[in-house]
Amino acid sequence: MTFSNRLIQWYLENKRDLPWRNTTNPYKIWLSEIILQQTRVAQGLPYYERFIETFPTVFDLANASEEQVLKLWQGLGYYSRGRNLHKTAQIIVFERNGTFPKTYLELLTLKGIGTYTAAAIASFSQKEVVPVVDGNVFRVLARYFDVETDISSATAKKEFTALANELIDNKQPDLFNQALMEFGALQCVPKSPNCSMCVFNDSCAALQKNKVALLPVKLKKTKVTERFFNYLVFEDDKSHSLIQQRTAKGIWHNLYEFPLIESEHELNEKELTRQVSIASFLTNKLISIKAYDEKSVVHILSHQRLKIRFWELKVEGKIEKGISKDALRALPFPIVIFNFIEKNF
Repeated sequence: MTFSNRLIQWYLENKRDLPWRNTTNPYKIWLSEIILQQTRVAQGLPYYERFIETFPTVFDLANASEEQVLKLWQGLGYYSRGRNLHKTAQIIVFERNGTFPKTYLELLTLKGIGTYTAAAIASFSQKEVVPVVDGNVFRVLARYFDVETDISSATAKKEFTALANELIDNKQPDLFNQALMEFGALQCVPKSPNCSMCVFNDSCAALQKNKVALLPVKLKKTKVTERFFNYLVFEDDKSHSLIQQRTAKGIWHNLYEFPLIESEHELNEKELTRQVSIASFLTNKLISIKAYDEKSVVHILSHQRLKIRFWELKVEGKIEKGISKDALRALPFPIVIFNFIEKNF
């Protein structure tokens, strides 16, 4: 039995019943693929269901505001995915009359759709014979064929795509792609896979050579930057707060936050008071300032480690353009700020 036949047979017997696998609708497939980028299925599934309920069609998504989309995306991270999702929906609706591109190459022209996502949509909705290559595929092929190419290298994607292209089932490219990714997600997992129960344990090169734990090879390490955020939670006579929108490019673009002082180290109360005195957030007289918690909240992003502290600042009078605590909940915030609001307001 060939590699692809054995893989597809395994998939049909072991696959998870996921809603986007029961459709050829490119909108639903595209939505699921964007949500699942760098996201576990268990985390992404509730978001997919909420998006489909709120925006049943690409027309509904296109006609929503970006703020609505980001609010629904809240907590998924990598918010550029949500912004690109919205922009691409608008392109499909307003420039293409609601029709998705049908080929891999056409799909690549859309914002936020790279080679992986284009291949997934094209193969799952149109049965186009184009391989899907993601982290799971890197791992399965590297182990099965004993490929020692560094997967973080510039040539890796091309090499693994060529290999997958040789293996793909031309009659069932959709099933083959789903099977290869599912096999990596459920069976050929990153750490301590159960090789004794694997359908390929008689032919896997890494298993025969005792190299399962060594593959795939990834030499490049991500440099993590540490940053210190001090969020100023102002409160006036009416318990109104002040918020702002992050308009600069970078993390959390277009999401809301409390006024921010970023520092080079963790600030104590005296240091923060000095910083606030020279900033121009408000003209209201400051009554008191204190930290909500003794320790900072550590929030990990892919390339950044944020140490976040929230400070309560009571001020006299009414804050101009202040917002009530109830109104805060309707806006899209980074999840670390949303959790703070839920806990303290």
